[in-house]
Parts: sequence; C-alpha cells; structure tokens
Amino acid sequence: MGILAECPNPLCRRKQSNRNRVCKCGADLQKLKRSRKVKYWISYRLPGGKQKRESVAAFEGLNGYSIEDARDAWSKRSVQKREKRLLDMVKEYNTTFQELTDWYLGLSEVQKLASYKRVGIALNNFNKVFGNRIIGSVVKSEIENFQAMREKDISPATIDIEISTIKTMITAAFDNDKLDGHALKAFRKIKRKLKRGANARERTINFEEYIKLIEKTASHFKPVLIIAFNTGMRSGELQKLKWSYIDKEKSFIRLPPEVTKERKAKDIPINHNVKDALDSLPRALMHDFVFTYKGRPLSHINGFVSPFKTACDRAGLPYGRNTKDGITFHDTRRTVKTNMVAAGVDPVYRDLILGHSLQGMDMHYLAPSEDTLKEAMSKYTAWIDEKLAETSQLLTKVLTKTG
Repeated sequence: MGILAECPNPLCRRKQSNRNRVCKCGADLQKLKRSRKVKYWISYRLPGGKQKRESVAAFEGLNGYSIEDARDAWSKRSVQKREKRLLDMVKEYNTTFQELTDWYLGLSEVQKLASYKRVGIALNNFNKVFGNRIIGSVVKSEIENFQAMREKDISPATIDIEISTIKTMITAAFDNDKLDGHALKAFRKIKRKLKRGANARERTINFEEYIKLIEKTASHFKPVLIIAFNTGMRSGELQKLKWSYIDKEKSFIRLPPEVTKERKAKDIPINHNVKDALDSLPRALMHDFVFTYKGRPLSHINGFVSPFKTACDRAGLPYGRNTKDGITFHDTRRTVKTNMVAAGVDPVYRDLILGHSLQGMDMHYLAPSEDTLKEAMSKYTAWIDEKLAETSQLLTKVLTKTG
C-alpha cells in the first residue's frame, strides 16, 4: 500500500510515488503540492491480489489535495485490510447497478438530455440481468454474454447503443469518485458489435419524390416537410419550434441550446420557401408551438412518424429503415446536406446551418456573419428552386402524355 501524487498537468496526469519531487513531464511537484494543486491517491491490493487505486477525495470528509488527508485514507484502508473488512468498504463492491442507475438518472444534466427516455430504456434492459449485481463483481465475459443474448431480440447497432449508455454511466460515476477504474476497465474492453459507419444510411429524397410527398401529405404537415427540405432541421428541433424562436425581421430561425441536439444555440437562415410555409400557419392561442394539429402541438401527439408514413403511403413511396429503398423523415436532413454539396455551398456554412461541428482549427477561428449564412442559403435556394421547376415541368409533360 502507498500514497500516490497525481501530476496536475492536463497533458500528463501521471500518478506516481509521493516521494517524487519532479514529474517526468517536468512539473515541479514540490511547488505544486505546497499550492495544493496535486491530487492524492492511495494504492493497495484487494484480497486475491488485485491492485486498486482510490482518490482521497472519494473518502467522506477528506480533501483530495491534502497530504494529511491522504495519510488518513491510507491508514483507514490499512486497518480495514487487517480486519478483513476491505471489500465491504470499497464503493464498487457494495453498490449495485440499479443503485448506480437511480443516481445517474437523477442527475440534472442527464435529465436535460433529449435522449433521456432512451437512456432509461437502455439502462432498464441492462438491469433486468445485472440490476442486483454488485458493480465490481461483473466481468468482461458476462457483458459479452449479455451482448450475445440481446442479439436474439435487437440489432447489433441497438446493442452497441445500450452498452455505450452503460459505459457513459460508469464513466460519470468514475468522474464523480463514486467508482474507481476497475468497473470502468471491464466495460472499456468490450468491442462493438457493429463497425462504425457500417449501418450508415445513404438514402436521399429526390425532387420527384419530394413533389409527390408535398402533393399527398396532410395540409397541417406540409409546412413541416417544406421547412425540413429547405433547412435540414432535425425532427426534434421542428417539433419544439416556437414562434418566439423565429426572427422574421432578420429572416432567421434562432434555436436556443436546449432545443438542439448539440446543446448549442443555432441560427438558421429563412428563405422564401420557409417564409411562405410559416405564413400559411395559424397561431395557437393556448401555446407558442409552430406546428399543430387541431390546436395541439404535434410534439404532444405522436410527432412526425405517423403523418410522414401516411404521406409516403399516399405518394406510393416505400417507408421505413427496414424496407427496401424505404425513406424516413430523418432522410430529409441527409438530402439537404447532399443537395448543398451539389449546389456548391461552402462546407463551413453548410455545417453551421445544419448544426454539425466544425472540424480542426475552423472551430476556433471561423465566425461567419449572418450575412454570409444568408448568402449560403440563397445559393442553395436558387439551386433547389431551379431543380424543383425542372422536375415539375418534366412531371407535367409525363402526365400530359399519359393522359
């Protein structure tokens, strides 16, 4: 057993003997200890020989940056080891997965997630098997067996999402000093069932299909499709869209952080197609949501799945991820990005409008103005208007000949 000092250098974080005066990265540990910037850990072996490290800050009433507290923690574990009470005192050896789940789902930052419901479902599925198990007792082979069992009921992609959700919870517990690295290690060694990008969809909606959808969709849902096809907004963003987010004076939809998936504010330019769609909509008296059906927000009924599926059926288009050549509402977003590429929209403006993160140094140095975003949208609008006009004329000729 012993006391370790963690180098505070964010590029190092090396845990080393407390006797070291200088870290291998060059940090002056003696000076940093005096300024209470060094975090202390204790290291010891559990019964059976497994090495374990614990942050001193994880001990109730102890400060992780005090050498005196580190000695107290070390002394406490030494006594428990002699009395053979060690496993009863270590957190991950007396906490069940269900107890950890209750803590995790109660976190305010987790409850704010747009995927909160799906997170709860994934954790519940895992807890049906492991809920009453002590966290430190579950090993890698058991998690792999769980993956194999789940393959009988769900797709590999869904299995990966469930395991990823568990990993996120375990990592959050580790970061909050509720667990050490033992439980985290078991999950991090688990391999994905599906290679990244292996199930990525490539389906887009062509202009002929779009025109058919617009012609056949219900009147209350038509503006939704038009705005989605022109902006690439996510279904969740459209469902939560409120009139107060629409800046008609400057022709922008201004989404607050709590509405977007990336949890960042997003400004989307409004073109004439979007403006006409918004102008066609009535304002509800009892709420501020934009899209409604019989006075109720679409998000409070059944979202966009049912009206979009109905539109596809009426237009004679295949619907669903598992249907050959089937389309889903989310495909409108992929369609917009694909069309923006064809229209020659700059990748930076395209990603900003769609809410995709900028890559590399662009995220630090580029801050396009609203005028440049409008110019990018104008370029895209001119292109799709031309394509829609060409497709409409072609369809008219075909109908005339067949008629």
